[in-house]
Amino acid sequence: MTQSETWLLGPLEGYTDILMPVAHSLTQARRELVALQAKTSQVDFLAKPGGIGSIGFHVAHISGSLNRLFSYAKGNQLTQIQIDYLHSENDIAINTEKDKLFENALQRIDTCLDELRKTPVDQLTQTRDVGRSRLPSTVMGLFFHAAEHTTMHVGQVRTTLKLVTDSQTP
Repeated sequence: MTQSETWLLGPLEGYTDILMPVAHSLTQARRELVALQAKTSQVDFLAKPGGIGSIGFHVAHISGSLNRLFSYAKGNQLTQIQIDYLHSENDIAINTEKDKLFENALQRIDTCLDELRKTPVDQLTQTRDVGRSRLPSTVMGLFFHAAEHTTMHVGQVRTTLKLVTDSQTP
């Protein structure tokens, strides 16, 4: 029997009800990444079946996108380091050992969960500017997008791993 998804396990300590779905989503993504890390070899990590993004790219992107989205949620624009990371995610995936990138992503999720816990509810509807075009969002909108975007990339990691391992089966 498999373990229930985190949203079915009740409230997570330290999170307000309004942020609970975000906390559940990030916690679930973290749990799935831990399991996927154990199943992924270094060769699988770099494979690009059919030219799709490698597992390494998706894991690097999870770290970078969470960093960027939570920066916007704090009211900051991106630093040059964050912009450079964004433009280098493919190279980072190729040049960084699998376990190191997975650990970076897990640490980034932990950092985001901590920031989420510390965010006062009265800030959630505050407007935040996103990107060079300074598109409008809110703190809550950025948190929600961070959670769903992370979940989407975890799903892509899972799908890519299945494609890679299925293609290795005679």
